[in-house]
Amino acid sequence: MTPPQRQRRQPKQQPLAPPPAKEGEGPNPERLYVIGGEAGDRAALDLVTLIVARADPAPCATPEQEALIRLCAGPLSVAELSAYLDLPFSMVTVLLTELLTERLVQARAPIVRQEIPDRNLLEAVMHGLQRL
Repeated sequence: MTPPQRQRRQPKQQPLAPPPAKEGEGPNPERLYVIGGEAGDRAALDLVTLIVARADPAPCATPEQEALIRLCAGPLSVAELSAYLDLPFSMVTVLLTELLTERLVQARAPIVRQEIPDRNLLEAVMHGLQRL
């Protein structure tokens, strides 16, 4: 019987490390935002507050502000704006606060529907269906 022969193992090659990502790029979950304005002064906005544009964007507006005003041609909620622009809610509230102080957009409370439908309306629908 012959003894098993040993084979030399080749050292594994280390994979090349990717170049370091620049700040704000790549898979880094932290994104840095630098926005003008006074710290701490924010409008009281909910996720469901509706925003409507009142004027065209100013020539000196930031790209984010221009995008917000263009999106708000029809009423949109703050949550929708945040999703469309792919920005955090807190960031959108800062941008909207600046636009509200400049009176370029208007904030409206959402339309609240009644929990219980009007009885007269239900009776009218029922009578109309019975006549069919």
